[in-house]
Amino acid sequence: MSTPAVSIHPYFKVHPEKLGEAKALLPQFVARTKTETGCLYYEFTLSGDIVFCREAYHDAEAVLAHLENVDAQLKEMLSVADLIRLELHGPAAEIEKLMAPLAGLNPIWFIYETGVVK
Repeated sequence: MSTPAVSIHPYFKVHPEKLGEAKALLPQFVARTKTETGCLYYEFTLSGDIVFCREAYHDAEAVLAHLENVDAQLKEMLSVADLIRLELHGPAAEIEKLMAPLAGLNPIWFIYETGVVK
């Protein structure tokens, strides 16, 4: 049986007149993330001035490696948008490993309960 993934769900509200700059960052995030072996999927969607990143990783270590890998792009995004919501979903043991390193981002933690894992 496979282990459930750890997924991150950040929502960014883009500052007025900065949507073009925010959109220009998205391909940079994707290019950096393509190099990561622990990434299962990574994509962006938009709803008006809200940018959402749908992403999942094998485990907590892969999440932390990703955040280090895209640190420069994330800092740029936070100069043109506010992080308005951050969710992390995954098995309790993996979420526990992320609580201290990501506490400053004030995420909402979701613990995996049940589902289909292939």
